[in-house]
Amino acid sequence: MVKFGYTILYVENVEESIAFYENAFGFSRKFVTPEGDYGELITGETTLSFASKKLASKSLPDGFIESSLEDKPFAIEIGFITENVPEVLQKATSFGAVIVSEPVEKPWGQIVAYARDLNGFLIEICTEVKA
Repeated sequence: MVKFGYTILYVENVEESIAFYENAFGFSRKFVTPEGDYGELITGETTLSFASKKLASKSLPDGFIESSLEDKPFAIEIGFITENVPEVLQKATSFGAVIVSEPVEKPWGQIVAYARDLNGFLIEICTEVKA
């Protein structure tokens, strides 16, 4: 059996990124390495992890495309489910997130907003899809 275990975001500063997600979304720190080049957050069933770009370059010697607020976001997003999208979006922006789109109700009844984190990664803040 295969299980989706974690997503790793390559960032300039692991500690700063961990602190942002702790403050903006209330996640709990699982650990940060003594070197400060890798860390994980407890977010529910799936772990959100951060690796320094320096550490990532050791695993990917041919390089990778870096996320940045100056560029368009990647064609991927991380999604956080909440009952109060406007409140969570406002809290995230108070810690430095940049709003991409305000909350809107989708035809299927889900409320969805988008923001970008300090490193430019795209975050969907949404209500649960009701089947």
